[in-house]
Amino acid sequence: MNHIDAAEERIVTERLRQKLNEVNSAAQSHLAFVQDHVNFTLQKAYFRCAHECFDRRRKQEEISVCVENCSIPVLQAQNLVEGEMAKFQERLNRSLMVCQDKFESAKLQNIRTDATKDMESCVNQSIEENIKALPHLVAKLKASLAIPE
Repeated sequence: MNHIDAAEERIVTERLRQKLNEVNSAAQSHLAFVQDHVNFTLQKAYFRCAHECFDRRRKQEEISVCVENCSIPVLQAQNLVEGEMAKFQERLNRSLMVCQDKFESAKLQNIRTDATKDMESCVNQSIEENIKALPHLVAKLKASLAIPE
């Protein structure tokens, strides 16, 4: 690899990193309300419920079961959010891998100059499509968690 190719690869790598930061920021921004609901509303309800479990008339095992039951809504919500985000990340990774595969194929065919531009264009399109999907993902989570609009 010559110096020009190495410099070009560093530039592309930095642009890709910036794009990934962009999608990460967008995801955090879109999901902030859902995370707030899980971390505060559901956690608050959990602690209230768990507090009610501590009654001197109850046996330790009853208290433990009661507290465990209180945690179910929070755990289900966290699992739902984590699962949906894992699917989102998987879709993003697959689309970016397609871009990488196209780039590698073009490199093998020595179509280097267009390959870099094509890869950047592919990555940009992939990132934009995934960012556009975030509001739908949030709406799905809100509906599943019964979060009022």
